[in-house]
Amino acid sequence: MPHAPQPRFGIMTAPMQVEYEDVLRVWQEADAIPEIEHAWLFDHLMPIGGDPAGPAYEGWTLLSALAAQTRRLRLGVMVTSNRFRPPALLAKIATTVDIVSGGRLDFGIGVGSRPDHPPARREYEAHGLPFHATADAVASLAEACAVIRRLWTETEPFDFHGTHHHLTGAFGSPKPVQRPHPPILIGGRSAATLRVAAAHADLWNIPGGDIEDVIARSALLDRYCTEIGRDPASIVRSIHLPVSYDRPGDTRDAIGEAVGAGFGHIVLGLPSPYPAGVARWVADELVRHD
Repeated sequence: MPHAPQPRFGIMTAPMQVEYEDVLRVWQEADAIPEIEHAWLFDHLMPIGGDPAGPAYEGWTLLSALAAQTRRLRLGVMVTSNRFRPPALLAKIATTVDIVSGGRLDFGIGVGSRPDHPPARREYEAHGLPFHATADAVASLAEACAVIRRLWTETEPFDFHGTHHHLTGAFGSPKPVQRPHPPILIGGRSAATLRVAAAHADLWNIPGGDIEDVIARSALLDRYCTEIGRDPASIVRSIHLPVSYDRPGDTRDAIGEAVGAGFGHIVLGLPSPYPAGVARWVADELVRHD
């Protein structure tokens, strides 16, 4: 069993079926609670649950607004769909958020929506976005990570001609506040995505659920790191766990299992509507609870 790390707790507020003021309230409350170290949005253009005609806010725009109105929380999108935005544009967006936040961005990215999830799939057709096959999408993600890192770090214009992305005279200015670049978090559980994480991630996130599968996926990431000569311990293990307001003991049990399995970056998914004082409740009931 991996060594149990000292956990770092954060929250996730999916920006759908809620109002902007609701999300802002929770984030500003969390910003004042030291036990909550990070906060996250998701990246969907339409609701993937509840009323299909309900509100869903664009993640990066909302993240920039929240970055401007918080002071301490590390923040990010868990995770950005690489299918939505060209990588050079995404690098520019993320740089802007890192600057607005004063260097608090954790850059989350992944392949994008699963093709077998109809509520997520519909947002592509509704916005005129192509939905490429999974194998192509994973290869595109690997190229995107390489392009984004170069735009954040290289001091001269460069050309990039991959299979999926082509740039001429690419150059990023300004650079992010964080050097050499914001931490890169890659989310996903497939073997193909884990290979990309082994090559590019500073953090890797997986949805919780079947803890044995989570442990097996983490071990597979270890193997892929070893194959390319990377220390597996250099990638922080992150897990998203749904919160139950009615059954906090279930959530505490899930946290204990995850920490025991070597996951030190805990993202607690808060269901809406958000109760008054929910961030304080998280700290009292889930983080500090004995």
